[in-house]
Amino acid sequence: MTDTFPRQHARTQRFTLGEPRNITVSADGRRVLFLRSASGSDPVNSLWVLDTETGEERLVANPRALQKSADDDQLPPEEKARRERTREGAGGITAYATDAEGTVVAFALAGKLFAAGVISGQARALDVDGPVFDPRPDPLARRVAYVRGNSLCIGELDGTSRVLAGEHTDASAVAKDQTVSWGSADFIAAEEMHRFRGYWWSPDGTKIAACRVDVAPADEWVIADPAHPDQAARTIRYPAAGTPNADVTLHLLGLDGSSVEVVWDHDFFPYLAAVEWSTAGLIMLVQARDQQGSMILRVDTDTGETTVASHDYDDAWIELVPGTPTLMADGRIVSCADRDGARRLMIDDEPVTSTGLQVRSVVSTNDRTVTFQANPIDDATQLHVWRWTSDADTSGSGQIRALTDDAGMHTAAVGGSTTVIKSANLEKHGTSTATLSGQPFTSYAETPLVTPDVDLFNAGQRQLATAVLLPTDHDGSQLPVLLDPYGGPHALRATRSNNAYLTSQWFADQGFAVVVADGRGTPGRGTNWERAVHKDLATAPLDDQIDALHAAAERHPEIDLDRVAIRGWSFGGYLAALAVLRRPDVFHAAIAGAPVTEWRLYDTHYTERYLGQPDDHADTYEASSLLPIAADLTRPLLLIHGLADDNVVAAHSLQLSSALLTAGRPHEVLPLVGVTHMTPQEIVAENLLLHQLEFLQRSLPRNRTVAVN
Repeated sequence: MTDTFPRQHARTQRFTLGEPRNITVSADGRRVLFLRSASGSDPVNSLWVLDTETGEERLVANPRALQKSADDDQLPPEEKARRERTREGAGGITAYATDAEGTVVAFALAGKLFAAGVISGQARALDVDGPVFDPRPDPLARRVAYVRGNSLCIGELDGTSRVLAGEHTDASAVAKDQTVSWGSADFIAAEEMHRFRGYWWSPDGTKIAACRVDVAPADEWVIADPAHPDQAARTIRYPAAGTPNADVTLHLLGLDGSSVEVVWDHDFFPYLAAVEWSTAGLIMLVQARDQQGSMILRVDTDTGETTVASHDYDDAWIELVPGTPTLMADGRIVSCADRDGARRLMIDDEPVTSTGLQVRSVVSTNDRTVTFQANPIDDATQLHVWRWTSDADTSGSGQIRALTDDAGMHTAAVGGSTTVIKSANLEKHGTSTATLSGQPFTSYAETPLVTPDVDLFNAGQRQLATAVLLPTDHDGSQLPVLLDPYGGPHALRATRSNNAYLTSQWFADQGFAVVVADGRGTPGRGTNWERAVHKDLATAPLDDQIDALHAAAERHPEIDLDRVAIRGWSFGGYLAALAVLRRPDVFHAAIAGAPVTEWRLYDTHYTERYLGQPDDHADTYEASSLLPIAADLTRPLLLIHGLADDNVVAAHSLQLSSALLTAGRPHEVLPLVGVTHMTPQEIVAENLLLHQLEFLQRSLPRNRTVAVN
């Protein structure tokens, strides 16, 4: 069968298969662990190690050799949920954890526990009671902790296991019909705070700091599969805006059976955003419900008492930064905070980066250095790796230097003296991975069938990062336009990465001028830029898409402003539907995939950050909702939604469809049976692109149709 880009794009999971990923560097810098599948279309990841002294790559664990079946149907529910929260579409080994020295690694396959010696390359199953989720060796590699259902368990290397917390050790779990779990991240932590774990070993391996999550306060929602009426509906606990969250507490569990609850003002700071336990101590970050206040707390690991090490306040909200807070070896606190218009790296509450940088994440710390990722505050199209080094007496501001300088998107992993850089740019497809000293990692990722030709520029008065893609070898004739944004918080589309534009270029090659723009509310451009969507998620993002479109038309006379379509997924889907409802004078058709249509139906942590509590700010919710303006639809609109979506539930599209039907407004709805918020299924992903193309060709009838390739 002749390969096409939609098929290749789906088969390779957006060209991510076969690339090195999930990189961990050992404490001494001599070994780099990573995951990689055997080819660009193989979805099953194996565990590999690179020897930094020889450059040799060795296979540590191959799932196909360790068990007969890599069937994802055998995954425990907790692992399925983790993959959904992390948008993980691959199989095999998708997560692992190591001891402090990086010599022993633990992972789960289809609910079974495996351990491997990194140096020996030997992997074996540990026959413990399962199914096993999120296994983690203790720092001294003597035993493995893991989650089984609602319980946190300890597995010994001889295969014996015991329950540390949960089941019979917690009578309330039985009394509340199993609403209590130990050692797992709650939905809000995993979906919105990027805290995907729920327990942390002490450095000496004698205690575990574990989350106890009680979902009883959260409302019950039902997700059914209409295509299979013989199957029972699934009940979830969903904390929608303005409703109760799960109750999350932290406990210090000794392997000797002791248990101490960590004490803080849980009523005022209910969100447990981050926890770290290192040789420098145990710290945690808690947030207020309105997210305007946060505290970094030091924890007494004997009594559970806490002391405030740092606190922050913002009139809008405090942004959570991945990798923070963390401790340097001498106990200094590394954090990030918005100061003087920029997100800056803070050492013990003192900023050490300039206002010209926007810090995006912290990668690692040691006794004197902090490695972090940041971009120039006026250019979020690129991301670089930086290193701050403390002055010898620790009293000065230290030294900062960039570890990457090529225009592109760079991320890092660090251990000892070894730094691994993963890079992407506009000049070549995919990513390249290498140590800072130049040792490359092998990639088996496929070469895409399309080659993006990106005109990336700053548009209009607000200097909006904007990319325009035209058909390959275009003859200069007029073209219909397709805007292809995300447009909302926490995600960028206009970046210096070739692979970011593959789908956009494919649409361009079908006869469109494609415009990709990042407006206000997207990350990387400073405090005021991000907070332009405070109390209004609609106006600034939509206005900026229109400004970028008009600037692109001035720059490219091929753009026909009488034929403009827009497509997007999630927030991008919301933005697409909003565009044809509010501005039919500009937009002539829209494809809204998994859109948030009514913000009262979306989760607490995300929605309340921007719009506040629904009872207190009903007007802001009304102004940002699509339901009240459904009667204004005069343009073709295609709604696409996975019926199994537990993040943006299908009710969003169904309620908008109902409102449109009530108002007598024709529209189309494409329900995706068994599909969640992501679309990893190969056939679904391929045909979804083709269906969107067909809709656009029908809705903009004067566009130039070329053969699909």
